[in-house]
Parts: sequence; structure tokens; C-alpha cells
Amino acid sequence: MTSAWLRRLRWRAVHWGWEAAQRSGVVTADTPAGRRFAAFGRGSMAAFPPGSVFGERWITVGEGTLIGAFVTMSAGMVPGQDLGPVPVLRIGDRCVIGRGSHIVAHHSLVIGDDVFTGPYVYITDQNHGYADPDVPIGRQMPLNAAVRIGSGSWLGTGAVILPGSCIGRNVVIAAGSVVRGTVPDHCVAAGVPARVIRSYVPGGGWTLPASSGPASSGPASPGATAVQGAAQPADPAG
Repeated sequence: MTSAWLRRLRWRAVHWGWEAAQRSGVVTADTPAGRRFAAFGRGSMAAFPPGSVFGERWITVGEGTLIGAFVTMSAGMVPGQDLGPVPVLRIGDRCVIGRGSHIVAHHSLVIGDDVFTGPYVYITDQNHGYADPDVPIGRQMPLNAAVRIGSGSWLGTGAVILPGSCIGRNVVIAAGSVVRGTVPDHCVAAGVPARVIRSYVPGGGWTLPASSGPASSGPASPGATAVQGAAQPADPAG
């Protein structure tokens, strides 16, 4: 009985301590961690424990935004890198960034207001170059291309947003999709590479691309509209 009682006591102590750490470790605008950011808006919170967070001087977070646990937010290649006078990563108001997501900025990465992501989403504006076939890819100069995610959009679990992507307003990116290129406003994109499988037409509602049959017929056929720019070979993420 004594052994069982001690096990229960240890269990309670560990879980109490962990819950206390999670509550105390939350980052807000008033905490030392929040004050390291270029801006960290009123009512915004980043859960504890975080992922890898550095380059806060070049990161802005709007008001009322919730950032899940284990989320990586970084600006630059390494901590302490000088990225110039303006932020390179901007997250808007009232966003929700899902647990374990990675947002990696070097050049310009802008997330609009009211953008929600599922867990484990990866967004970056830089990838490795591979122009020289005789040099290891990890040793070649990286390539930067600005990324913009429009307000009101939803990125499903495990979506990957590659450099040069421009996602419109109120767009759904399906879980597991890989986006490279331009996605227009008010549509659903899915696949690897992502293709537009459903669009909103004023007066007509949500419809499938013309080559895919009527909207009520279910998932789009292979004729779904390709995301503009996605036909180019995608650089390997990360």
C-alpha cells in the first residue's frame, strides 16, 4: 500500500508541476520573452513549451493571436543575425498557429489577420539551391522568395507552404498539401503540388473547376486547376 501511495503521489507531483510550468511559461506582451519581439500584440499568447524561437527583433505578432506549444518561429539563419531595419516575419491579428508548426523567415513572410493553421504546418520563405550538381545541396547558397498568406485562410494539418507562395483571402489549404505559387481568393486547394479543387463564384456558390464536373459530384478529377506557378519543380523544403 505504501508503494502504491508513493507512486500516486509522484504522479500527482509531476503532473501538478508540469501544469504549473505550462501556466507560468505562457508568453504575453508583458513577459520578458514577449518584450523581445519587435511587436507582440495585446491579448496574444504563445503556449509553453515553445519550439525554437529566435530573431524576435524581426518578428511581429498582432493582437489576440494564439500560438500553440512547440511552435518554432525564427527570423534568420542563426540567433543574433542582423536582418536589417524592418521585420521579416509578420503574423496578423486573431490568428491561431497550431501545435508543432514551423514558421521560418529570412526575407519576407507575411501572415494576414484571422489565419488559422492545424498542427505541424511548415511555412518558409527560403530553400536550399541546387544549381551546381557537383556541390552538396546543403552547402549551396539558399534562395529566398517572399511568402504571403491572405487574411481569413485556413491551413490544414501538415500543409507545407514553400517560398514564393501567395495565398489569397479566405482560402482552404487541405491537410498534407504542398503549396508553391499563387492560390486565388475564396478557393480550396489540395494535393502535392496543390491544385484548386473548388472555388467560390459570386451568385453561383462553391463550384468545381469546369473540367471536373458539377460541384455535387464529389472530389475533383485530375483536371482540377493547377495553382499558378506550381508546375515548376518545387525546391526541397527545409
